Amino acid sequence: MTKTTKKSDVLVKPIISVNNVRHTVQAKNGPVDIIKNANFTVNEGSFTIIYGPSGSGKSSLLNAITSMDEPTEGSICYQDRDLYKMNINDRAYFRAHTMGIVYQTNNWVKSLSVVDNVALPLVFLGIRRENARKSAMESLERVGMQEQAPKSPFDLSGGEQQRVAMARATVNNPTYIVADEPTGNLDSANGDHIIELLQYFNQQLGRTIVLVTHNMEYLPIGNQLIAIEDGNARIVESENIHDVSNEIIHQTIKRMTRWSSDAK
Repeated sequence: MTKTTKKSDVLVKPIISVNNVRHTVQAKNGPVDIIKNANFTVNEGSFTIIYGPSGSGKSSLLNAITSMDEPTEGSICYQDRDLYKMNINDRAYFRAHTMGIVYQTNNWVKSLSVVDNVALPLVFLGIRRENARKSAMESLERVGMQEQAPKSPFDLSGGEQQRVAMARATVNNPTYIVADEPTGNLDSANGDHIIELLQYFNQQLGRTIVLVTHNMEYLPIGNQLIAIEDGNARIVESENIHDVSNEIIHQTIKRMTRWSSDAK
């Protein structure tokens, strides 16, 4: 049975549990642990941010959490279900019905319009095209992109494409949304707009958010931080997460300044 914990008189229920996870790949010089140790939970309704530098293991951890890449050791559970005790088809069904995923780079079907690209996940689920398009339009309206529905995604700007990607990721009304560096290819204004959309889905629609980023500026908006470095993941513990995130940003700036001075 899933355990709940009480914090500040509010029941907190884990939605994802990562237990003793290690993931090893074969490299030229032998096996390499890309995830060395990961133990944490993602709480229902949280805005969880997984952060760390490039090459720290963020993408590998994300692939494990989303049931796409089985870890070498350990377990990953959604509520009470061990994802890797499911077969491949059951895991695909789980992803299609439970989560929405937004990537840094989107794969669009060139022959389809914006609305039909957004509707496509529902069509794959067996929903009639007419009903799928209706839901897609509603999803586009939530992110302010309904007027772009008849266009090709390739006629949109990078920021507009990411907003459409948000519509596609949430068209199936997922329990939680995973965003993998969704602002990585955007300027600051468009990046902030995507973050605001994630906050909207979290605060107004009650969706659990897992944001993977290396952008330290976004840390203060999370209510749960998971740091990963050299394959080691840990929960950042604090009563005041904003103070912790601001201190992380401060320390990062200090390191960058020191490295710049050393290079001169």
